[in-house]
Amino acid sequence: MAVKIRLRRMGYKKHPVYRIVVADSRVARDGKCIDEIGTYDPNTNPSSFKVDEEAAKKWLANGAQPTETVSKILKLAGITN
Repeated sequence: MAVKIRLRRMGYKKHPVYRIVVADSRVARDGKCIDEIGTYDPNTNPSSFKVDEEAAKKWLANGAQPTETVSKILKLAGITN
């Protein structure tokens, strides 16, 4: 099973708010997830995010692959290089 750390879209029309989730790569974008490890709000200036550092490091150590956007967020949070 390929596990990804990716964004799940929440919020209302034209006002997205995202949750950073760990999910199977075969599941739909807003489908079932294994774990929620943070949030990302691109509507604020500057964009705000909150990440559970301990959970993110655990999933990365277990082999979960972050998507491009999530890897940038993790880099800003100081979790990855």
